[in-house]
Amino acid sequence: MAAPLAHEGTGYEVVEEEPPEILGRNLSSAGYLLASATAFFFLSFLFAYFYLRSLNSNGMWKPKGVDTSLSWGTVVMACVVASAATLRLGLRDRVAERLTAWRMKGLVALALGLASLFLQVVAWTQQSFGPVDGGFASVYFGWTAFMFLFVLGTMFWLETTLATSFRYARFPVPSEPRPGEASGD
Repeated sequence: MAAPLAHEGTGYEVVEEEPPEILGRNLSSAGYLLASATAFFFLSFLFAYFYLRSLNSNGMWKPKGVDTSLSWGTVVMACVVASAATLRLGLRDRVAERLTAWRMKGLVALALGLASLFLQVVAWTQQSFGPVDGGFASVYFGWTAFMFLFVLGTMFWLETTLATSFRYARFPVPSEPRPGEASGD
């Protein structure tokens, strides 16, 4: 017997043939896999740092004049960590259904993340060297460029999550949005 065709009123179970709770578990597993892949990705830069430093071919690991500003890097990473910590604190509010507090913490986390991106660009302009000025410079620019892209992607995700949350804020808590009113319908 063939499965019925999906139409406007078709329930989720008929379309996917699995309970909706499985989607939440699948997304959670995907998040853990993405976090693990990200950690392993950045471990490659750590390996490159120590490997190229140990080789130091012709003294070109860190030539004269290749010095990064520790203060710029500290400020950028402080913004990233503060953004992550604020978002983590906001998650507690979201689980407890204090959605207004979650939205405000999400906005603060978004502002901190965007500030870290801006400060990273400013830090790049303050360097007196480029990516071809030795092994250290290559690892530095590679690490910070990919960190920039990862933070940018995370801020995009956070902004879309916040926008969806603000869209749902106009619906009373007990009611459900009508079809076509919410993202993903």
